[in-house]
Amino acid sequence: MLTDSQAFVPPHCPNHLCWFHRLDRPHWRFVRIGCFSRQRVPHRIQRFQCRHCRRRFSSQTFSTTYWLKRPILDELFGRLIACSGYRQIARALHCSPARVLGQTARLGRHCLLFHELRRPAVHEPLALDTFIGFEFSQYAPLGLHTAVGSTHFVYGFTASELRRSGSMRDPQKRRRAWLEQRFGRPDPRATRTDVAALLATLCPRPQTLELHSDAHTEYPRALQRLPHLLVTHRTISSRAARTPRNPLFPINLLDLLIRHSGANHKRETIAFSKRRQSAIERLWVLVAWRNYVKSLSERKRDATPAMRLGVESRPLTVGELLEERLFVGRVGLPRAWAEHYWRRVTTRYLANNHRHRLRYAG
Repeated sequence: MLTDSQAFVPPHCPNHLCWFHRLDRPHWRFVRIGCFSRQRVPHRIQRFQCRHCRRRFSSQTFSTTYWLKRPILDELFGRLIACSGYRQIARALHCSPARVLGQTARLGRHCLLFHELRRPAVHEPLALDTFIGFEFSQYAPLGLHTAVGSTHFVYGFTASELRRSGSMRDPQKRRRAWLEQRFGRPDPRATRTDVAALLATLCPRPQTLELHSDAHTEYPRALQRLPHLLVTHRTISSRAARTPRNPLFPINLLDLLIRHSGANHKRETIAFSKRRQSAIERLWVLVAWRNYVKSLSERKRDATPAMRLGVESRPLTVGELLEERLFVGRVGLPRAWAEHYWRRVTTRYLANNHRHRLRYAG
């Protein structure tokens, strides 16, 4: 009797340099080359070889737990959206914080690819807002520019490095001046650039767009960089009642969930993100959970945003979301989100910003 691993049929070659990696071709041929055993279930893993590029691989290559000696993805997913810090998760799961960080980065990349595969074109009004957090220290604010539809579907986000503003005491001003002299000053046009990149990613072709936002002065300047869009931009006062009748209600509710579900964005917390890249990966996990797993109302247990938009017919479980490994070469990412995937978003205060450069991993 064949096990599930031995009966597995690979859908494509996992080698990103192979002709049969990006497209499902009926003429692709592979050969089974035996099995290997391991301690976890299934204990026997079938191995294959591509007849075209000669790359060897196994059924485990197509699993989200590839190369993991101790997979904790399912438990980690739930704890990341339950407002737990990395060290708290490590203590609860009896592993090192480094393991939690590494598998969180993998989860973020997977959720980004999962979202990009299912993200529909924009045919509804969008609400735009910038969620303010910080990285490394409070002298390094970050802005997460998110776009949410009237169905509460989160279409995506970009992140900007900001300069600390607001009221500061004289010692704080001197500290900021010293940091800017040593590490440089953030780009003052970062919000304008990244908001334009977000809308260009969501609406790459000429179309009409109804956009709701607050009175942020950089948003109209960002729209000037998008001549292919015919945008009806309506601004709503931040003092308006934040009720469901407010056009910004979907984005306000998302901001609330980010504060509520992410330990790194709690006010007065020691669990803040040390890198902007880490905040991005954790937010992609929340976006996938919000769109495809969580119902809009906790009390009514009604449809998810993806169901309201017609992308899915039922709520997905975390196991279904993590069921199959996704390959970046087959999905393809917009330029702004490719920076997120390959971990090219750097924090200027850190000397070593690790990137995603694994040869065989997606």
